[in-house]
Amino acid sequence: MLSAKITVGGLNLHVVHEGTGQPVLLLHGFPDSSFVWRHQVPPMVNAGLRVIAPDLRGFGESDKPVETEAYALPVILDDVLGVLDELHATRAHVVGHDWGAGVAWALAALHPERVDRLVVLSVGHPATFFKAGLEQREKSWYMLLFQFRGVAEELLTRDNWKLFRDWVRHHPETGKWIEDLSRPGALTAALNWYRANVAPEMAVPEQWALPRVTAPTLGVWSSGDAYLTETQMLLSYQSVSGSWSYERIEGASHWMQLDRADQVTDLVLQFLTA
Repeated sequence: MLSAKITVGGLNLHVVHEGTGQPVLLLHGFPDSSFVWRHQVPPMVNAGLRVIAPDLRGFGESDKPVETEAYALPVILDDVLGVLDELHATRAHVVGHDWGAGVAWALAALHPERVDRLVVLSVGHPATFFKAGLEQREKSWYMLLFQFRGVAEELLTRDNWKLFRDWVRHHPETGKWIEDLSRPGALTAALNWYRANVAPEMAVPEQWALPRVTAPTLGVWSSGDAYLTETQMLLSYQSVSGSWSYERIEGASHWMQLDRADQVTDLVLQFLTA
Protein backbone atom coordinates (compact mmCIF):
# COMPACT_ATOMS: atom_id res chain seq x y z
CA MET A 1 0.00 0.00 0.00
CA LEU A 2 1.26 3.49 -0.83
CA SER A 3 2.03 5.57 2.23
CA ALA A 4 3.61 8.80 3.43
CA LYS A 5 4.71 10.53 6.62
CA ILE A 6 2.56 13.53 7.52
CA THR A 7 3.51 15.96 10.28
CA VAL A 8 0.58 17.13 12.39
CA GLY A 9 1.01 19.10 15.60
CA GLY A 10 4.68 18.24 15.74
CA LEU A 11 4.05 14.49 15.42
CA ASN A 12 4.95 12.31 12.47
CA LEU A 13 2.02 10.15 11.42
CA HIS A 14 2.29 7.27 8.96
CA VAL A 15 -0.62 7.46 6.50
CA VAL A 16 -1.68 5.06 3.75
CA HIS A 17 -2.91 7.25 0.89
CA GLU A 18 -4.10 5.69 -2.35
CA GLY A 19 -6.53 6.40 -5.14
CA THR A 20 -8.43 9.40 -6.43
CA GLY A 21 -12.00 10.59 -6.09
CA GLN A 22 -14.15 10.87 -2.97
CA PRO A 23 -11.96 10.58 0.16
CA VAL A 24 -12.68 7.78 2.64
CA LEU A 25 -10.95 7.96 6.01
CA LEU A 26 -10.23 4.56 7.63
CA LEU A 27 -9.59 4.65 11.39
CA HIS A 28 -8.24 1.55 13.14
CA GLY A 29 -8.34 0.63 16.82
CA PHE A 30 -6.39 -1.32 19.45
CA PRO A 31 -4.02 -3.08 18.93
CA ASP A 32 -3.94 -2.42 15.21
CA SER A 33 -2.55 -0.03 12.62
CA SER A 34 -3.61 0.92 9.12
CA PHE A 35 -2.46 -2.59 8.13
CA VAL A 36 -5.77 -3.95 9.47
CA TRP A 37 -7.49 -2.38 6.42
CA ARG A 38 -5.30 -4.16 3.88
CA HIS A 39 -8.21 -6.20 2.50
CA GLN A 40 -10.43 -3.13 2.10
CA VAL A 41 -8.01 -0.65 0.53
CA PRO A 42 -7.64 -2.19 -2.98
CA PRO A 43 -11.39 -2.69 -3.55
CA MET A 44 -12.10 0.83 -2.34
CA VAL A 45 -9.49 2.29 -4.69
CA ASN A 46 -10.89 0.18 -7.52
CA ALA A 47 -14.35 1.58 -6.72
CA GLY A 48 -13.07 5.10 -7.34
CA LEU A 49 -12.46 6.15 -3.74
CA ARG A 50 -9.42 7.92 -2.34
CA VAL A 51 -8.30 6.00 0.75
CA ILE A 52 -6.72 7.83 3.70
CA ALA A 53 -5.73 5.39 6.46
CA PRO A 54 -3.46 6.74 9.20
CA ASP A 55 -1.62 4.85 11.88
CA LEU A 56 -3.15 6.77 14.76
CA ARG A 57 -0.72 8.21 17.32
CA GLY A 58 0.79 5.49 19.49
CA PHE A 59 0.31 2.77 16.88
CA GLY A 60 2.17 1.31 13.92
CA GLU A 61 4.80 3.55 12.34
CA SER A 62 3.45 6.77 13.86
CA ASP A 63 5.06 8.65 16.75
CA LYS A 64 4.32 7.54 20.30
CA PRO A 65 4.26 10.38 22.85
CA VAL A 66 5.00 9.29 26.41
CA GLU A 67 2.42 11.47 28.19
CA THR A 68 -0.90 9.81 28.99
CA GLU A 69 -2.83 13.01 28.27
CA ALA A 70 -1.40 13.02 24.73
CA TYR A 71 -3.96 10.33 23.89
CA ALA A 72 -7.10 12.17 24.99
CA LEU A 73 -9.85 12.10 22.39
CA PRO A 74 -9.75 15.85 21.58
CA VAL A 75 -6.04 15.52 20.78
CA ILE A 76 -6.72 12.52 18.54
CA LEU A 77 -9.44 14.47 16.74
CA ASP A 78 -6.94 17.24 16.04
CA ASP A 79 -4.61 14.63 14.51
CA VAL A 80 -7.35 13.31 12.24
CA LEU A 81 -8.47 16.77 11.16
CA GLY A 82 -4.83 17.69 10.55
CA VAL A 83 -4.33 14.68 8.28
CA LEU A 84 -7.44 15.59 6.28
CA ASP A 85 -6.24 19.19 6.00
CA GLU A 86 -2.74 18.19 4.90
CA LEU A 87 -4.25 16.01 2.18
CA HIS A 88 -6.75 18.73 1.17
CA ALA A 89 -9.73 16.52 1.98
CA THR A 90 -12.44 19.00 2.94
CA ARG A 91 -15.04 16.26 3.42
CA ALA A 92 -14.72 12.49 3.62
CA HIS A 93 -16.60 9.31 4.26
CA VAL A 94 -15.40 7.94 7.60
CA VAL A 95 -15.06 4.26 8.53
CA GLY A 96 -13.92 3.37 12.03
CA HIS A 97 -13.30 0.18 14.00
CA ASP A 98 -12.80 -0.23 17.75
CA TRP A 99 -11.11 2.95 19.07
CA GLY A 100 -11.24 4.23 15.50
CA ALA A 101 -15.03 3.94 15.68
CA GLY A 102 -15.02 6.03 18.84
CA VAL A 103 -12.97 8.68 17.07
CA ALA A 104 -15.28 8.45 14.06
CA TRP A 105 -18.38 9.00 16.21
CA ALA A 106 -16.81 12.08 17.79
CA LEU A 107 -15.63 13.43 14.45
CA ALA A 108 -19.10 13.09 12.91
CA ALA A 109 -20.79 14.63 15.97
CA LEU A 110 -18.44 17.55 16.52
CA HIS A 111 -17.38 18.28 12.94
CA PRO A 112 -20.40 17.35 10.79
CA GLU A 113 -19.17 19.57 7.96
CA ARG A 114 -16.24 17.18 7.44
CA VAL A 115 -18.17 13.88 7.27
CA ASP A 116 -20.28 12.66 4.36
CA ARG A 117 -21.22 9.14 5.46
CA LEU A 118 -20.24 7.31 8.64
CA VAL A 119 -19.56 3.59 9.09
CA VAL A 120 -18.83 2.25 12.57
CA LEU A 121 -17.63 -1.33 13.05
CA SER A 122 -18.04 -3.09 16.42
CA VAL A 123 -18.24 0.00 18.66
CA GLY A 124 -21.50 1.86 19.10
CA HIS A 125 -21.93 5.46 20.16
CA PRO A 126 -19.89 6.26 23.30
CA ALA A 127 -22.97 7.33 25.27
CA THR A 128 -24.89 4.13 24.52
CA PHE A 129 -21.82 2.01 25.25
CA PHE A 130 -22.11 2.94 28.93
CA LYS A 131 -25.88 2.36 28.95
CA ALA A 132 -25.68 -1.17 27.53
CA GLY A 133 -26.05 -2.99 30.82
CA LEU A 134 -24.09 -5.34 33.05
CA GLU A 135 -23.12 -7.74 30.26
CA GLN A 136 -21.20 -4.97 28.51
CA ARG A 137 -19.47 -3.94 31.73
CA GLU A 138 -18.42 -7.55 32.30
CA LYS A 139 -17.02 -7.80 28.79
CA SER A 140 -15.08 -4.56 29.40
CA TRP A 141 -13.13 -5.90 32.43
CA TYR A 142 -9.83 -5.33 30.61
CA MET A 143 -10.41 -1.57 30.49
CA LEU A 144 -9.93 -1.48 34.27
CA LEU A 145 -6.79 -3.62 34.10
CA PHE A 146 -5.33 -1.32 31.47
CA GLN A 147 -5.57 1.65 33.88
CA PHE A 148 -2.74 0.26 36.03
CA ARG A 149 0.46 1.60 34.51
CA GLY A 150 3.27 -0.94 34.63
CA VAL A 151 1.03 -3.66 36.06
CA ALA A 152 -0.93 -4.07 32.83
CA GLU A 153 2.25 -4.04 30.75
CA GLU A 154 3.84 -6.72 32.92
CA LEU A 155 0.79 -8.99 33.03
CA LEU A 156 0.10 -8.76 29.29
CA THR A 157 3.68 -9.64 28.32
CA ARG A 158 4.47 -12.25 31.00
CA ASP A 159 5.16 -15.81 29.81
CA ASN A 160 5.56 -14.84 26.15
CA TRP A 161 2.46 -12.62 26.13
CA LYS A 162 0.21 -15.42 27.43
CA LEU A 163 -2.55 -13.18 28.84
CA PHE A 164 -2.56 -11.04 25.70
CA ARG A 165 -2.72 -14.14 23.48
CA ASP A 166 -5.61 -15.52 25.52
CA TRP A 167 -7.41 -12.16 25.57
CA VAL A 168 -7.33 -11.84 21.76
CA ARG A 169 -8.49 -15.49 21.54
CA HIS A 170 -5.31 -16.46 19.67
CA HIS A 171 -6.52 -14.61 16.57
CA PRO A 172 -4.36 -15.26 13.46
CA GLU A 173 -3.22 -11.62 13.63
CA THR A 174 -1.71 -12.14 17.11
CA GLY A 175 1.89 -12.45 15.93
CA LYS A 176 1.64 -9.15 14.05
CA TRP A 177 0.18 -7.39 17.09
CA ILE A 178 2.89 -8.68 19.41
CA GLU A 179 5.59 -7.66 16.93
CA ASP A 180 4.18 -4.13 16.81
CA LEU A 181 3.58 -3.81 20.56
CA SER A 182 7.08 -5.07 21.34
CA ARG A 183 8.65 -1.90 19.94
CA PRO A 184 10.05 0.46 22.59
CA GLY A 185 7.20 2.35 24.22
CA ALA A 186 4.54 0.89 21.94
CA LEU A 187 2.54 -1.12 24.46
CA THR A 188 2.32 1.74 26.95
CA ALA A 189 1.38 4.15 24.16
CA ALA A 190 -1.45 1.87 23.05
CA LEU A 191 -2.71 1.37 26.61
CA ASN A 192 -2.63 5.13 27.13
CA TRP A 193 -5.66 5.40 24.86
CA TYR A 194 -7.63 3.67 27.63
CA ARG A 195 -5.95 5.61 30.44
CA ALA A 196 -6.69 8.96 28.82
CA ASN A 197 -10.28 8.25 27.82
CA VAL A 198 -11.99 5.51 29.88
CA ALA A 199 -10.64 5.90 33.39
CA PRO A 200 -13.39 4.92 35.88
CA GLU A 201 -14.47 8.51 36.50
CA MET A 202 -15.15 8.88 32.77
CA ALA A 203 -17.16 5.67 32.37
CA VAL A 204 -20.55 7.35 32.61
CA PRO A 205 -22.78 8.60 29.76
CA GLU A 206 -22.65 12.20 30.98
CA GLN A 207 -18.94 12.32 30.14
CA TRP A 208 -19.75 11.41 26.53
CA ALA A 209 -22.54 13.87 25.76
CA LEU A 210 -22.16 14.71 22.07
CA PRO A 211 -24.39 16.37 19.47
CA ARG A 212 -26.45 13.90 17.49
CA VAL A 213 -24.82 12.65 14.30
CA THR A 214 -26.43 14.11 11.20
CA ALA A 215 -24.52 12.01 8.64
CA PRO A 216 -26.11 8.86 7.26
CA THR A 217 -24.72 6.14 9.51
CA LEU A 218 -24.17 2.40 9.18
CA GLY A 219 -23.41 0.31 12.26
CA VAL A 220 -21.98 -3.19 11.88
CA TRP A 221 -21.54 -5.74 14.68
CA SER A 222 -20.21 -9.30 14.55
CA SER A 223 -21.72 -12.14 16.57
CA GLY A 224 -18.32 -13.49 17.65
CA ASP A 225 -17.23 -10.24 19.30
CA ALA A 226 -15.84 -11.14 22.74
CA TYR A 227 -15.66 -7.53 23.95
CA LEU A 228 -18.83 -5.77 22.80
CA THR A 229 -22.51 -6.61 23.00
CA GLU A 230 -24.95 -6.15 20.19
CA THR A 231 -27.01 -3.90 22.48
CA GLN A 232 -24.44 -1.11 22.55
CA MET A 233 -24.54 -0.95 18.77
CA LEU A 234 -28.31 -1.27 18.45
CA LEU A 235 -28.91 1.59 20.91
CA SER A 236 -26.73 3.90 18.85
CA TYR A 237 -29.65 4.97 16.69
CA GLN A 238 -30.65 7.19 19.64
CA SER A 239 -27.60 9.37 18.93
CA VAL A 240 -28.18 9.68 15.16
CA SER A 241 -30.54 12.20 13.58
CA GLY A 242 -29.53 11.23 10.05
CA SER A 243 -30.49 7.89 8.53
CA TRP A 244 -29.46 4.83 10.58
CA SER A 245 -28.74 1.38 9.14
CA TYR A 246 -27.59 -1.76 10.95
CA GLU A 247 -25.97 -4.97 9.75
CA ARG A 248 -25.03 -8.06 11.77
CA ILE A 249 -22.25 -10.36 10.60
CA GLU A 250 -22.49 -13.92 11.82
CA GLY A 251 -19.51 -15.87 13.09
CA ALA A 252 -16.79 -13.21 12.80
CA SER A 253 -14.69 -12.13 15.74
CA HIS A 254 -14.20 -8.52 16.80
CA TRP A 255 -11.87 -8.15 13.82
CA MET A 256 -14.56 -8.62 11.21
CA GLN A 257 -12.65 -6.78 8.49
CA LEU A 258 -10.08 -9.57 8.67
CA ASP A 259 -12.35 -12.56 9.37
CA ARG A 260 -15.04 -11.65 6.81
CA ALA A 261 -13.07 -9.31 4.61
CA ASP A 262 -15.16 -9.59 1.44
CA GLN A 263 -18.48 -9.33 3.26
CA VAL A 264 -17.39 -6.26 5.24
CA THR A 265 -15.91 -4.59 2.17
CA ASP A 266 -19.10 -5.19 0.16
CA LEU A 267 -21.32 -3.81 2.93
CA VAL A 268 -19.20 -0.71 3.36
CA LEU A 269 -18.87 -0.01 -0.36
CA GLN A 270 -22.61 -0.47 -0.96
CA PHE A 271 -23.33 2.05 1.78
CA LEU A 272 -20.70 4.58 0.75
CA THR A 273 -21.60 4.50 -2.94
CA ALA A 274 -25.39 4.39 -2.55
